Amino acid sequence: MHISPEELDTKAKVVLQEYEGKDLSSKQRVQIPLQEMPTQDPKVRVTNMQEVALGYTESQVRAEALRCLQCKNKPCIKGCPVGIDIPAFIAEAAKGNHAKALSIIKESSSLPAICGRVCPQESQCQLYCTVGKVLKDVEQSVSIGRIERYVSDYAREHGCETMPKVAPETGKKVAVVGTGPASISAAMDLRREGHTVVMFEALHKAGGVLVYGIPEFRLPKKIVEHELQALKDMGVTIRRNYLVGKTRKISDLMGKDGFSAVFVGSGAGLPKFMGIGGENYVGVFSANEYLTRSNLMKAYAVGKALTPMFDSTKVAVFGGGNVAMDAARTAKRLGADEVTVVYRRTEVEMPARREEVAHAKEEGVKFLYLHAPLKITANEKGRVNGVELIQCELGEPDASGRRSPIEIPGSEKVFDYDTVIIAIGNASNPLIKATTDAIEVNRRGNFIVNEETCETTLQGVYAGGDIVLGAATVILAMGQGRKAAKAMNEYLLTK
Repeated sequence: MHISPEELDTKAKVVLQEYEGKDLSSKQRVQIPLQEMPTQDPKVRVTNMQEVALGYTESQVRAEALRCLQCKNKPCIKGCPVGIDIPAFIAEAAKGNHAKALSIIKESSSLPAICGRVCPQESQCQLYCTVGKVLKDVEQSVSIGRIERYVSDYAREHGCETMPKVAPETGKKVAVVGTGPASISAAMDLRREGHTVVMFEALHKAGGVLVYGIPEFRLPKKIVEHELQALKDMGVTIRRNYLVGKTRKISDLMGKDGFSAVFVGSGAGLPKFMGIGGENYVGVFSANEYLTRSNLMKAYAVGKALTPMFDSTKVAVFGGGNVAMDAARTAKRLGADEVTVVYRRTEVEMPARREEVAHAKEEGVKFLYLHAPLKITANEKGRVNGVELIQCELGEPDASGRRSPIEIPGSEKVFDYDTVIIAIGNASNPLIKATTDAIEVNRRGNFIVNEETCETTLQGVYAGGDIVLGAATVILAMGQGRKAAKAMNEYLLTK
């Protein structure tokens, strides 16, 4: 049952009356109830593109912060790819010192408002939380991401953010390819050191996957724009409609344009397909294209956007990750009567965040587990009219540790669908490798880098994010951006 934000705020105030201002023991802190995230009513939110999670109230964030045990060994930091001092910022949030809390976060992270919304804290910082371990449930851990989101939103909305200090100009020029999370993190750290930083974006809008991949209802684009403006205010230049590898090669940037070093954060923007029959029929989309049309091109704004969106009635989404959830939930908002996520394993093995799966179910998305697509069918005009699926059972674990799906012969059946969205992952952008011989890649096309420095096999060229990791999280990409920036700064100063 949906609980209104007002009811949740009232419950938080009751908690504060009981616990705030007291010298609490660890046992008392563990007994404080977890604060639930206020959300739009599911019946309302499927009719709009506005953010689903509304954010904690002031009372909720203080109540949730009181749950932190302030462990001396700080185990949560171990799970943070950028090493935020989590207990320190939570302690300030508990006191209502939100600007101070944000300043602590920003010592390590350049995108707290974004990470607080889209990062899988349950498998990172919150996985190590002592409260979750005591209660034997990671979902009962202190809601680190929700507190992070609140303090960053508070500082932005109240104008109390502080601009990072920029060191005196070094005279060194650095190119940053891409404008996604890895690139933003690298660009900010490099600019702080006083280097001239120019970012190159292939599309007409900056932000990378934050803009074209993640839907508005999970990450409002005004927040991404705010972070990019902060970069510009620091003196970073962003050049759009500039496809490095085509408009200009890496060798040209370094040999002719005066860049002393290059960071490549061009992402994993090449959609993967399944290799089954019918993938070229009308009504079949990669999740990449489907979400880009909606998120970047605003195709959902019928009559206001020039980009058309396919008119669907019954949609099948292949895949079980966060992108599959994004595509399914977007399809519901675009007017589909029925949306089904088709997944080869069970819900237990799905890599999507539990919160995203729960939100999808609340919004009416259906799930068909232990089924795999064999081929897509179409009518005489080549338009999708169904999918042949086969039932599966789970066998032994595969290399990832998940049990492998085994098809059951004779269980094939054709299901009626008029739209298919394939969300089984993306491969690394191949363009830069194709035009830069000295950069080596692995069999998946990911750049091979030094793990300590993120330097590629071409001196002076560094890389991070999905181009190295494959499809990963925002915070992991940022961690690589920071690591690369540190090594690049040393390279630039000693070159």
